[in-house]
Amino acid sequence: MLLCCPLLSHHTNTITVKLDLRGNNLKELSTGAFRHTPYLTHLSLQRSKIQKVREGAFRSLGRLVFLNLAYNNIEILYQESFDGLSSLKQLLIDHNRIEDIQPGAFSQLGFLNLLSLTHNQLVYIPNMVFQGLQNIKWLRLSHNALNIFDIEAFAGLFTLTRLSLDNNEVQFFPTETMTRLPEVTRLDLSYNPMTFIGDEAVSMAKLTHLFLDHNSLQDFSNTAVLLSPHLTHLDLSYNQLRVLQPLATGSPKLTRLNLAGNPIYCSCYLRPLREWALQERVRLGGACGGPPHLSDESLEAVHPADLRCQSQEAMLRAELEEQRRLPLPPTTPPLDKVKCPANCVCETENHHSTCENQGHTKVPQGFSPKTRLLDLRGNHFHYIPANSFPGVPEVVSLHLQRCKIHEVEDGAFNGLKSLVYLYLSENDLTSLSPDAFKGLPQLTYLHLEKNRFTQFPKGAFKLLPGLLALHLENNAITKLETGILTGAEKLRDLFLTSNMITNISPRAFDPAPDLETLHLGSNKLKEIPSIALSKTSSLAELRLSYNSIRWVGAQAFLSVATSLRHLYLDNMGLEKMSKDSLAGLGSGLQSMFLEGNQLEEVPDLSPLTGLEAINLAENPLLCDCPLLPLRKWIESVNLKVRATCAYPPELRGQRVKDVHVFKSCPGERPPSTQSPKISKSPKATKSKPAVISAPKVIKVAKAQTKQRKNVKLLSVQKPTVKKRKSL
Repeated sequence: MLLCCPLLSHHTNTITVKLDLRGNNLKELSTGAFRHTPYLTHLSLQRSKIQKVREGAFRSLGRLVFLNLAYNNIEILYQESFDGLSSLKQLLIDHNRIEDIQPGAFSQLGFLNLLSLTHNQLVYIPNMVFQGLQNIKWLRLSHNALNIFDIEAFAGLFTLTRLSLDNNEVQFFPTETMTRLPEVTRLDLSYNPMTFIGDEAVSMAKLTHLFLDHNSLQDFSNTAVLLSPHLTHLDLSYNQLRVLQPLATGSPKLTRLNLAGNPIYCSCYLRPLREWALQERVRLGGACGGPPHLSDESLEAVHPADLRCQSQEAMLRAELEEQRRLPLPPTTPPLDKVKCPANCVCETENHHSTCENQGHTKVPQGFSPKTRLLDLRGNHFHYIPANSFPGVPEVVSLHLQRCKIHEVEDGAFNGLKSLVYLYLSENDLTSLSPDAFKGLPQLTYLHLEKNRFTQFPKGAFKLLPGLLALHLENNAITKLETGILTGAEKLRDLFLTSNMITNISPRAFDPAPDLETLHLGSNKLKEIPSIALSKTSSLAELRLSYNSIRWVGAQAFLSVATSLRHLYLDNMGLEKMSKDSLAGLGSGLQSMFLEGNQLEEVPDLSPLTGLEAINLAENPLLCDCPLLPLRKWIESVNLKVRATCAYPPELRGQRVKDVHVFKSCPGERPPSTQSPKISKSPKATKSKPAVISAPKVIKVAKAQTKQRKNVKLLSVQKPTVKKRKSL
């Protein structure tokens, strides 16, 4: 269903300020689509299968302050897509497929405070792409594939105070780019594959909080943050740091330095840092990784006098033994003769090499041995033979997306001993042999989404002991058998969205007891895989959205109840949940999504005292006495609960928390004035929704599609408006 302007033309005498069109099938927003609702302040369009936003689609919405376009299929933001939104303050475009932002796309958004573009497919930020955002405060670019920033990528953002770049592919700190952000106080670069931070790399005048946790840092210069004089919090947790020198004289007065999760070796080499921390009153987070007598000892508790080394002779012997074990370093080419194959670009400063979209039919040879990022996407390799990547032992990230690869020979990646990220997405792979990933001891993140797998590549991970995240979305896998994760014992994140899975073996996930994230949305499951989850005692996020699960039985999540934090059961056609279906779940659960189902009742939610988000929208809730516990729970929590009545017909569209029918239920106080008793109507009744009059209130209009394609707008006419409240 396309958004059609005449649809709203009959309501030109009403003043609609909020419009909710989520969950429709709009596909395209045409030019002038909202010209008949000029008073809108809030517009929700998430999960509406939108693919294109035409130039001028929002041109008449000069009063709009909030626009949500999340969970759609938008790929490009055009130059005038947001033309006319002169009052917009928050723009959410998360969970789309955005690869390209055309220059000037945001030039009309002078009042925007928050721009969120998380979970898209951005790889590159060109110069001046955010031009026009004169009041931006927070820019969120998390969960993309960003690894290249032009020097002027963030130029002109003079009011930006917070920048989120976590969960990307940033290989090196973009020093020159970041110096053009004079007001940024918080910078998040967590979960990126950076291996070192060099001298004076961070030069940001007002930076106070810097997050570099969960990278691959092996070295952090003691002058790295010398030019950020206001830095107070530095998070270097969960990297590969064994030792760290005190920050250089003149460095900012840190109050907190987090080193948790690093293999810190508490010897005499760490003593200067410990003494510096005591003298400067810097709190050190983390613990010793060795030697044995200090292992797991808190860094705060270790006294400098306890940080000792062996004798000089013993140290020299250890160094000689270490040198014998290490291979000879490769010969460094002269500076004026950088090694780079034909039709490729090699950057010596960043150690990046790219041959993207050059039509290569064989993997190019002859890259510099210091190459750390190798981008070969968009070529025509078809086949990757053994030993295809000689002489590049320091490559951390390898991109082979869209290369028409249908076969990977055993040992194809031999020699890539430092590889952490491998991207084989959008190829034609149907299977992988057990030795396909031989020679990749450090591989942590493996992307195999959008291939042609019909079976889970069982046995292909036995040589990947460090694998943490496996992406197999958008394939055609039909079942998950016992032993599919053999060899991937440390796996934390498994993504299987949009396959054709109908069956899961009771022991499919047993080899990976540390599994924390499991995405099984948009498959063909008919029931909750409770037995298969029995060994996943660390599971924190479970997504089962868009499966055809009609019933949730008792104790369905009991085996993961103590660890589960986020539960997605939305858009499944769910008709019934056992009253004990949530047994065991308690204060640990932070979010639960049940929207887009067929529920008339819901189980008791009172044990879920830790909930921060819950969605019950688009369910045909029966507002009668059996729903009284939900009503009481909604009144007792400080949460925005999206739950509306569908039955009886006279209450359709009203919020559960606002209706008074529950006052006549047993145990409730009778209403102060006698009112006729509301009886339950059969589900087949299709009365028109009541129009509720409120002479001094501007009514919010909401449109939804549920098994029909017409959009119903509820509104209250008001001939004159003295003053419009800002929302």
